[in-house]
Order: sequence, then C-alpha cells, then structure tokens
Amino acid sequence: MATNVNDEQYDRVKEVKQFDESRIGVKGLVDSGITTIPRFFVHPPHVLSQLKPGSKTRPDLVIPTIDLSGVDSHHNRSLIVDQIRQACSSFGFFQIINHGVPLGVLDRVIKSIKGFHEEPTEIKARFYTRGLDTGVSYISNVDLYYSKAASWRDTLRLRLGPQMADHDQIPEICKNEVIEWDREIKRLGEVLSGLICEGLGVETWKLKEMTCLEDRTMVGHYYPKCPQPDLTVGLAHHTDPGVLTVVQQDNVGGLQVKCGEDWVDVKPVPGALVINVGDLLQIISNEVYKSVVHRVLANPSHEPRVSIAVFFNPGNRDDLYGPLPELISSEKPALYRQFTLTDFMTKFFKKELDGKSLSNYYKL
Repeated sequence: MATNVNDEQYDRVKEVKQFDESRIGVKGLVDSGITTIPRFFVHPPHVLSQLKPGSKTRPDLVIPTIDLSGVDSHHNRSLIVDQIRQACSSFGFFQIINHGVPLGVLDRVIKSIKGFHEEPTEIKARFYTRGLDTGVSYISNVDLYYSKAASWRDTLRLRLGPQMADHDQIPEICKNEVIEWDREIKRLGEVLSGLICEGLGVETWKLKEMTCLEDRTMVGHYYPKCPQPDLTVGLAHHTDPGVLTVVQQDNVGGLQVKCGEDWVDVKPVPGALVINVGDLLQIISNEVYKSVVHRVLANPSHEPRVSIAVFFNPGNRDDLYGPLPELISSEKPALYRQFTLTDFMTKFFKKELDGKSLSNYYKL
C-alpha cells in the first residue's frame, strides 16, 4: 500500500485500545454506518493479494462429505473409518451428515448465537472481557493486541468442559441452547474420536483414555457485512492447536482450507458439521493425520455469517504428549518430542493467529 501522508500521526496502539475499550465490537462499527474500515483492520499486501476473486482457489476440489449412517454396523463402520482416515490424511478437513445431532438443535443454537450478537451493545458489553475466568467472554479478536492486523468478526467464547461455565454467567438468550448443544457435541466427540482412532489402527478408546475430549471450548463467531472485504479477512489463516474441532456454519459461506498453494471453499451443506484435525492430533498421529491451514474471508454479504466451533483438548495439562508409541517404528520414527499441554497452549496464546503450526515447535 502507498504511504499515507498521515502515517506519522497514526497511533495504532491507541486506536486498537479505543476500539477494545468501547466494547462495541465489529458489529458496533457496522451499526455506526462506517463505509471504510479502521486502519488496524487492513491486512498487509501479501495477504490481500491472495484475496482477489479467483486468486489461487481450486473450484474443482471438494472437501469430502462423509455419511455416518449405520456407524455402529460392522460393514458401514469399516467404510466410514476408511473415508475418515483418507480425509484426515489429505485435506485435514471433512464434513459429516447423519451425525445424530437433531437438526432442531443445530438450528436453535446458531439462531441463539446470532441473537446474542444482535443484542443491544449495552447488554453485550457486560460480557466483554479478554479473560475467560468466568468461563464466558465476548470479544472482538482474541489476538487483537499482538496481531499484525485485526479481522472482521466478533466472538462469544464459552467454556463447556471439563466443567461448564456457571449457568448464571451464560447469556440468557443462548443459555438453554448451548447446554443442549453441549450434550450433543459431547456424544458426537466420542463417536468421532473412536472412528479417528480406528483409522490410525489403535484402540477405539485411546484418545478418550488420554482425556482428549475433556477440555471443550466453544466459540460463536459473528461476521457482519464488511464495507471493504478486499482489505481484510474474517479470520486470519491459521491451524487449530488442539485435538479436534467441530464446526457448524450457516449458509453464508466463507471458510477456506489450504491445499498445497491453493485455497478450497468449504461450501455449506445443509445439516452438516465440519470436522478438522488440530495440531495436537497431527503430533499424536505422528503425522498420519494433517492439521491444515484455514481462514474465513471477510463477509461481503448483507446477511451476517454465523458459525460455532467446539475445540476438543486434553483435560490433563501436565501429562506428556507426543506421537503414540503404537505409531512409532524403525521405518517411521517419532517425528516430535514429548511436551506438556501447559507448555503447548502457552505457546499458542503468545503468538498471533498467523498460520504458523504449533507442531513446528516440537519437531525432532
């Protein structure tokens, strides 16, 4: 970008702080009627060059959609396991249908999260905090203060497990829906982890035994219309640090996965959930499974984009994690050293969401 004559007067830290302390979020900026985005949302040229229509996208590639119907029957299960293994080993992403989560539950929870983000600012502001001490936090950009550029979205974060946030702390507009959603997602997490383990050739209960399903955090993202979608993103390119992520997206679209040097759209499928491998699962699987870079484009539509993600992580933070012994051999030695989850997550929260996989820190 060309140098602006006002560069010398621009105080990024001050602008970011003012925005954060206003507690209005990106939705508040849109409601104020702005037609240009604040400068700290503008991404650097090398990022923007990849956002141009048709730039390095692969419309011919499709993220697999896997039907979980009959997952408990021997014949169907073996086919499903093969499909999941292939998807986790190549794309690192797949969608699932007939997953057992009632469509009514999906519909209610995403509407309730949208409802929260569209509440008056004075109601949302009560939940605005960068900490997660109460298990509930409404913010704009978790990495606002240390990212190179902010992204065009607001987020409601909720701790689901090992112990859910105090029910009194959860916004009334989505409380019952989140509790209902968590029951379903907990069950689904066990089903998926079993299939993922079988795909690795290890015992079905292995990840559960390692407490990999106990720590669950939910984020409800809201991406309002961006007046300059060619200058920013909805969510910067990154990999997820944990074991497994389950995502529900609405029909607006915008999620993209990196495949080689190209980007592939994760097109919304009615009633489907999006599943992706996290850095920790890539390490545990000794790179049989891949944690893949993904991003969300800034929303050019008048209709807001809403998505919900649940991140599964181990509950035992002081245990040692690394490649499973069953997956190490003379032909394929361990590719990573062991580490504690405390160390792992500390590294994650000290870096911005800039696409650098945490797995790189532990490579042997």
